[in-house]
Order: sequence, then structure tokens, then C-alpha cells
Amino acid sequence: MKYRGYRDLKVYQLAYKLAMELFHETQKFPKDETYSLVDQIRRSSRRVPANIAEARKKRNYPKVCVHKMSDVAGEATETEVWLDFSFDCGYTQKKQYDRFRQGYDEINRMLHRIMNNPEGFCTKSTK
Repeated sequence: MKYRGYRDLKVYQLAYKLAMELFHETQKFPKDETYSLVDQIRRSSRRVPANIAEARKKRNYPKVCVHKMSDVAGEATETEVWLDFSFDCGYTQKKQYDRFRQGYDEINRMLHRIMNNPEGFCTKSTK
């Protein structure tokens, strides 16, 4: 199997998958939410995998990498807030909401493990 960098990371794969699922979910939202809730949830969810990829590319600079991962956690948390709004406004069904929340909980656990133990993620391999 060919090495694909950040695309091989489980946290990236999950974040990307959830961002795509949120894209499809928000297509069902009312048109009057297009430039508010839809835009916000799509932007923040897409920044999660994008910033994971960027952090991974900065692994030669461990402190910068860890700082970037902190930004990723912030984006994931922002996405959760927009999910709360989408549920409370009645745009997302409970089952789908719970699935998204579980996914972002898992992402946050992975991010915090990386930030607390950055050696494997935020250092360049000598292999």
C-alpha cells in the first residue's frame, strides 16, 4: 500500500468523512439558512481535516504542530456548536445529530491524545 501522508491518518479520515456527511445534511436545511448556519457548519467542519493536514506537514516543528492541533480542536468544537443549533432549530434529526456528536467526540479524543503525546504525530520519522 502506498503511503499517502496525512490521508492515512484515522483522525483525518474521520474528520473528512464527517465534513462530507455534514455537507449532504446541510443541503436539506432551509434556504434562509444558506448564508448563516449552513455556511458556518460547512466551513468549520471542513477546517478540521484541512488543519489536520496542515499540522501534519509542520511536524518538523513540534511546537507549531501541537499549536495547530489545538486550533483543530477549536474548529471541531465550533462545529459541535453549529450542530447543536441545527438540532435545536429542527433541521437535523436526533439520530443523525447523535451520530455527528459521537463522531466529533471521537475526533476530539484523538486530538487530545495527539496534543498530550505529540511525539508520534508532531515529529518527522527518521525511517
